[in-house]
Amino acid sequence: MRLKMLLALLTALPILLHPQVSPGAKQISLANSDAALSNDVFAAFNNPAGLAQMNWREIGVYYSPAPFGLKELSNAYAVYSQPLFYGTAAIGGMSYGFELYKESRALAAYAYNYLNKFFAGAAINYHSLSIQNYGSDYSFYINAGLLLYIEQYIRWGASITNINHATFGKEKNQIPVIYNTGFSYDVTDNITACVAIEKETSFPFSFRFGLDYEILKYFSIRTGYANEPVRFTAGVGISYSIFNFDYAVFNHQELGLTHQAGIIVSFKDDESRLNSIRNNLFKK
Repeated sequence: MRLKMLLALLTALPILLHPQVSPGAKQISLANSDAALSNDVFAAFNNPAGLAQMNWREIGVYYSPAPFGLKELSNAYAVYSQPLFYGTAAIGGMSYGFELYKESRALAAYAYNYLNKFFAGAAINYHSLSIQNYGSDYSFYINAGLLLYIEQYIRWGASITNINHATFGKEKNQIPVIYNTGFSYDVTDNITACVAIEKETSFPFSFRFGLDYEILKYFSIRTGYANEPVRFTAGVGISYSIFNFDYAVFNHQELGLTHQAGIIVSFKDDESRLNSIRNNLFKK
């Protein structure tokens, strides 16, 4: 019975698991409504334009040990971003599955910031798939994103996954093409609301909503909702020194609870150092 359930889940991978394996814990706790937020290192996977919002180095690790109660569906991500004189670059990787079914992905991303109002980014992905007794394959595809500050507290964002419609083998839609757009609004200095619409080719629109409330200086609570499939999400974030710890949980109407966690290390001292170097260069 367990094997049948696992095979059914793998067959339904594009429908059920894509939102689950979009990292990290903060994003999932907001029901992946963060198209116009994308303000940490995991933007490299979700909306690469968001990387250019950060003038400091970040390292992020995300792990979901047993989605839907099945450790065979475990997935992990690691990513590193580095500010440059003209934009921000990032590299990352993903591992998903178990010995019978395994996916791996490597990513390189770059984002550009224009006047601290308009951000654009792209990522190149190398994605490999291995199924025991059936062989393996790999593919390259491109993601791209935009981010616009309409006002300091209102942002619009959009991203496209797999622009070139890459796939594995001769089967179509093995790697989904996904369009995502939305807004984020800083209701107050410590409350941010996000709304987004996601559309995967051949599947219905998914409407998402998320709310991030920094209840204390170092502690945030988050919640979200998505309608396709129906998901209720929640999570917490704890910030201390250069460390950010995030936890998220979401409920699937048929498959139950899934837990995930992540940690981000932010070297924000880099921002003042990089700005100083830039200013000195411009003075010369």
